[in-house]
Amino acid sequence: MSPDGEALGATGTPRYGMVVDLNRCVGCQTCTISCKHANDTPPGVQWRKVLDIERGTFPDVERLFMVVGCQHCDEPPCVPVCPTGATAQRADGLVTMTYDTCIGCGYCAVSCPYQARTIGHGDDWYYGEETKQEAHVFHDERVGVATKCTFCVERIDEAKEEGKTPGIDLEYSPACSSSCIASALHFGDFNDPDSNVSKLATQNSFFQMHEELGTNPQIKYLYEVPNATPGRDPAPKDIEDEMMSDPANPLVGARQMFWDYRAAMNFIMGGMSSGLVVMATIGHFAAGLSTEALLYLNVAAGIGMGIGLFFVFLEIGRKMRFWRALMRPQSSWMTRETYAVAVFYPALLADLLWPGAALHLVVALSALAFLYCQARILHAAKGIPAWRVGLMPTMLVMTGLLEGVGLLGIAKGVASWQFETSMVFIATGGVLLALGNMLIWRSYLAFAQRDGVPPLARAELQKLTPALRLVGHVAPMFLFALAAAFSQSLFIIAGLAAVSGGAMWKFTVITRACHQQGFAMPKMPQRGSGDRAAPSRLGGL
Repeated sequence: MSPDGEALGATGTPRYGMVVDLNRCVGCQTCTISCKHANDTPPGVQWRKVLDIERGTFPDVERLFMVVGCQHCDEPPCVPVCPTGATAQRADGLVTMTYDTCIGCGYCAVSCPYQARTIGHGDDWYYGEETKQEAHVFHDERVGVATKCTFCVERIDEAKEEGKTPGIDLEYSPACSSSCIASALHFGDFNDPDSNVSKLATQNSFFQMHEELGTNPQIKYLYEVPNATPGRDPAPKDIEDEMMSDPANPLVGARQMFWDYRAAMNFIMGGMSSGLVVMATIGHFAAGLSTEALLYLNVAAGIGMGIGLFFVFLEIGRKMRFWRALMRPQSSWMTRETYAVAVFYPALLADLLWPGAALHLVVALSALAFLYCQARILHAAKGIPAWRVGLMPTMLVMTGLLEGVGLLGIAKGVASWQFETSMVFIATGGVLLALGNMLIWRSYLAFAQRDGVPPLARAELQKLTPALRLVGHVAPMFLFALAAAFSQSLFIIAGLAAVSGGAMWKFTVITRACHQQGFAMPKMPQRGSGDRAAPSRLGGL
């Protein structure tokens, strides 16, 4: 079914989805409770949620409810990023989870624009301690891994065996739609033009949440009442920004909690370490850095990269499954990062034993591949607008190279007799990379609002900018130039500034300016009709 109402022809393969009538939903939460009952979800985990939205100013107040959860997208952003294949899409369009192969890395969770994923750690109980009832329905396989709505896939599969029709036979339909007391939730096959969901979507106006992301979600929201005033557009942009700046607004995306300081440490340590390898190798071939010094620096970089990877290991939910991160090189940048590591360390060891130009290059290229994979990991996370800005890969790579020059400058300032690299090379690289990073950050901020970064995240970026410009951009530019002209000891301060600036913005972007997409309501439902309807009283707000 297309958004313009054109019916899709039957293909023989169903495409399951849901239609939600926003005018019928009364906010009773029956769907939420039935989902929890059917799927035994622990406290705080709601695969089917109902947002309680209030707009207007007393006495002209409008209240409405919006059912949200996994959208089972046609192009689910969570599937290609998964490094293990635990998240997959079936032929009927349902996005499923295989708990036994999930490592709990959280990559699918930060990639979901609909806040539909959770990771539980098995220590939450409704009454503070474990009860017999909870123990009886506890799912060990879900501890430390990602979980989500599956549209009660086991019921759908059972329907096939029993010759039943999901969406018509309630026992073989998702628990939420089967239990809805207001007939607001409808489930069925969009590839069947005679199905209930196809007819509802054909006969009524609907929207899909965040269509602009190209995911084509398969929950479609009806927002008009037939023979009444058409659905209304949302508030003007300035008013909308004000509303989306309020953390209490249920439509506002919460700050992601899946990747914390441990993930930030991987990007910080991994970025500067891989950047050091690349810049040191360039210095070796182009600026006189000795083979011995290059090997010393590469070993130090390897230790730094290992520290970052150790922090990632600490963060994953199922640590002993870490090897499964090797399973999806065809699509997951996290898997590709792992392969870059698998090349880097053996190549570094070989280079220590049999130093040579070829091995130097292999070590440097694998480090550069690692840095690039890190950049793409963040950019591929569609659920975090601040990460998916188009300049993110360039910004991370350029920052890593600047940090690499900074570490090279520190080495030069501390032990110049061992690092005979041309001061001109370090100074020129530092100045140019600092200038480039300053210009890229400026462009990143300019693109942030255009690319959908929410107000709360933009506020964190603006708060960071003055310190970053001073410490991470301006200071390295001038200090690198002064060091080459007056005193190479200034390389130490310049290098520390460059490294500090990179660590500063990575930590902020990953752990502070990391608000999730938030929920979208491009059309407001009417919530009634006639003279007493909310739209009439609110003057079309």
